[in-house]
Amino acid sequence: MAKARNLILDGVSGKIGNSIVISQRSGQTIISQAPGKRTKEQSEAQKAHQVEFQQATIYGRSQMIDPASKAEYAAKAGGFKSPYNVAVADFLNAPHVDVIDFSKYTGSLGDPIRVRTTDDFKVVQVFVRINNADGSLVEEGYAVQSDNLLDWIYTATAANESLEGDRIIIRASDKPGNIGEAEESL
Repeated sequence: MAKARNLILDGVSGKIGNSIVISQRSGQTIISQAPGKRTKEQSEAQKAHQVEFQQATIYGRSQMIDPASKAEYAAKAGGFKSPYNVAVADFLNAPHVDVIDFSKYTGSLGDPIRVRTTDDFKVVQVFVRINNADGSLVEEGYAVQSDNLLDWIYTATAANESLEGDRIIIRASDKPGNIGEAEESL
């Protein structure tokens, strides 16, 4: 892909023959090779990805209609990324649970569990569930985001007498509703 600073091409976009595409992004003229035609039948995975991308573009357009959402995505945009591109990428990428720190959790009321999550845009919610070894629910609820904007702190609301074999399940959600999940044994 080449960048052109040419007054003749300024503001021009479109296709020249079947080999060159000219587009405009962030005030720059981009010249690139035209994509070729598909010769093979798409696989089921490719078809599923195409549907997912179509949903992402619908999500991106809907976020550009809402002034608050558009401003939020615009704050993260820059370079060749428009607010719309950031919204589409946000739809396509689920959050990731990086760390579940239960070192200070002893099963007592008020014990903290720290969760570190990341997302390409932002994590909006972290849900914590603690199950006994037999699968029965000990407690569940939402963590609170800490000042560093990476960590979420869940404060235990129920006493848990036996931690052996217990499971902590974390569900992190982003703005489009994607969920990243992780599980740890105590």
